[in-house]
Amino acid sequence: MATKVVLDFEKPLFELEEKLHEMRVCLKKSSGEHNLVETEGLNREIEVLESKVDALRHSIYQNLTRWQKVQLARHPERPYTLDYVYMMMQDFVELAGDRHYRDDKAIVGGFARIEDQESGFEQTVMVIGHQKGRDTKSNLYRNFGMAQPEGYRKALRLMKLAEKFNKPVVTLIDTPGAYPGIEAEEHGQAEAIARNLFEMAGLRVPVICVIIGEGASGGAIGIGLGDRILMAENAWYSVISPESCSSILWRSWKFKEQAAEALKLTADDLLEQQIIDRIIPEPLGGAHHDPEKMAATVKTMLVEELQGLLDKDPAELVNKRVDKFAKMGVWNEEKQE
Repeated sequence: MATKVVLDFEKPLFELEEKLHEMRVCLKKSSGEHNLVETEGLNREIEVLESKVDALRHSIYQNLTRWQKVQLARHPERPYTLDYVYMMMQDFVELAGDRHYRDDKAIVGGFARIEDQESGFEQTVMVIGHQKGRDTKSNLYRNFGMAQPEGYRKALRLMKLAEKFNKPVVTLIDTPGAYPGIEAEEHGQAEAIARNLFEMAGLRVPVICVIIGEGASGGAIGIGLGDRILMAENAWYSVISPESCSSILWRSWKFKEQAAEALKLTADDLLEQQIIDRIIPEPLGGAHHDPEKMAATVKTMLVEELQGLLDKDPAELVNKRVDKFAKMGVWNEEKQE
């Protein structure tokens, strides 16, 4: 049985939940051995502890710091791209290779069908996303979700294929960054990401980007330029990770919490800055606490966004997409005397 991953700030809650579990087991075992008064007393103690657990759970998860949200976004039990694809969509056909060098397993993609029975909506989409592994072997196979140039070229090939067949593109972003190795640089990492940005800006089909976990730097934006940007409540999205920011500014990773606060990388921050368009609410405790509920929420929002974009004129889509990103950021113009 796999060991449950408990983050530092979750330990007080975990300890209470363990105690509650032990009391329930004790009650079940001793229900036939004790008199009614003792059983009722134990039941009352369990009810009190349940209230404490519930109150502590709400207190912790509704008051998360930015660094704690970064930790949740990295939780190893959190659903990844393929989890969402198989929970939200049908008839997924994975397509591989960049037609230049090789197939990058850190990015997956292919045609799939998304449908909503209540509204009768049905649409084939090209879904593309970063994919991490669950253990050491699968993480090495997926390169920890860090794509190389081949991955971004594969993603671009699939986007152009979607454009050819007039199918919308959905990207799922979850990466600690583009792979920073020498080989990746030799194969044109920067050019591959820049090319994707250029081409995605001009795609004549709807593009919806969903940040489901980590959204780090160029590794994220390489498949992150779209008409609508959705972001999970406990995801993060930034030009740099808190640890790397800390190591640059303070020459140490010890200040990562301060760096996270300064970067303002949470969904609430980015919605306020108009970097993203919508926040996807997560189950209390994070997406990994109820992956199916999380996938259902993401699917509902995707259907809503697709319904609003499918009837748009291609030229209008492109113009609005370019304007959307051109307006991002703050700057001042000073006239030279």
